[in-house]
Amino acid sequence: MTEKEAILERHAVRNYLDKQIDRETVLLIEDKIRELNERSGLHFQFISDAGNTYDRFMNKTMGLRTAPSVIACVGKEEEGLEQKIGYYGEKLVLYLQTLGLNTCWAGLFNKKAIAAEIKEDERLVITIATGYGRDQGRQHRSRTIEQVTEGKAERPDWFIEGVRMALLAPTAINQQKFVIRLNDDDTVDFIDRKGPFSQVDLGIVKCHFDIGAGRNQK
Repeated sequence: MTEKEAILERHAVRNYLDKQIDRETVLLIEDKIRELNERSGLHFQFISDAGNTYDRFMNKTMGLRTAPSVIACVGKEEEGLEQKIGYYGEKLVLYLQTLGLNTCWAGLFNKKAIAAEIKEDERLVITIATGYGRDQGRQHRSRTIEQVTEGKAERPDWFIEGVRMALLAPTAINQQKFVIRLNDDDTVDFIDRKGPFSQVDLGIVKCHFDIGAGRNQK
């Protein structure tokens, strides 16, 4: 499964089977996390037992407490941290989809209960719940290409495909608070319209756009 195929198949899942991720798959996840951490300088961590990470009332009622495992999205406190977390975290989310796992980005969690290593100069930004879903989730309503783009009127196919994939990016409460501008010199700007976790969202959107447009950020 390619990353683009994973984008098309992946939806947020909140209800999970009572089934632990098998050891062989865990090793693949840990290898991928090492690769992404080396590329990005981040400190993603796979925690096989989510424990009480999602024991807050909203997560209990919405089912997220059933997630067996969690990814702690940690990084050194610096400018652009949240966007970087979103970009490389979504790379990981799409990889997990290729392994037959389901995921849900989760900004609401019990920070005191998650078994993550956080150094003095680091911050735990957000989490990714993961496991085997009871279903495959569902597609949410989306804004149109016209609603999220501006700039140059003549738009090449690579830009349109990038935006199409960006519109499939998960965003907090499905807010899609972003605009993608195509400049006259064919450079692209991503504009944050502000909202909860909108900088993380923008990183996820950039990841999807790059995949759709055939660009590869190292």
